[in-house]
Amino acid sequence: MGNTPLAWAARNGHEGVVKLLLGGDNIEPDKPDEGGHTPLWCAAIKGHEEVVKILLERDDVYPDKSDNCGQTPLWSAAAYGHEGVVKMLLRRDDVNPDKPDLCGQTPLWWAAYNGREGVVKMLLARDDVDPNKPNMHGQKPLWWATYHGHEGVVKMLLERDNLNLNKPDDNGRIPLQGAPDVAA
Repeated sequence: MGNTPLAWAARNGHEGVVKLLLGGDNIEPDKPDEGGHTPLWCAAIKGHEEVVKILLERDDVYPDKSDNCGQTPLWSAAAYGHEGVVKMLLRRDDVNPDKPDLCGQTPLWWAAYNGREGVVKMLLARDDVDPNKPNMHGQKPLWWATYHGHEGVVKMLLERDNLNLNKPDDNGRIPLQGAPDVAA
């Protein structure tokens, strides 16, 4: 609800229409809909790399703008495994790669939860991403990766020197209790 023509074109990956609309007068390229989703957010969640690139070339688009749930374009691209979009956003100095949503879930948290190995690898390659950052229930990315059986993600997380395996979540479970058969 409340989508602009630009947001619809971005969400559907219509590069030509996005370019036409951005060339017009009275266009607000960063205008959010009722959920706080900007055209960039809409393109990022769908993985439309060319549209993301077009929008990122503008000075009037804020690439780290959160929606009403605190989810940024990077958060949405990471959660859905859109590696090309994640790579573009991570190149930006004005994007916080460890920014949590309102539930405390970071891009790494969601990438681990969903088993997005390529995205997890990109995020873990950065020093400014904390693999120990829990959500609002104290659950860390490793807990969910083990729970869902994402073995490749678990291996990548375990390779981090700064991973804390002993701090329990709010229910007293340590990360490797998510799925002991995967972590064993």
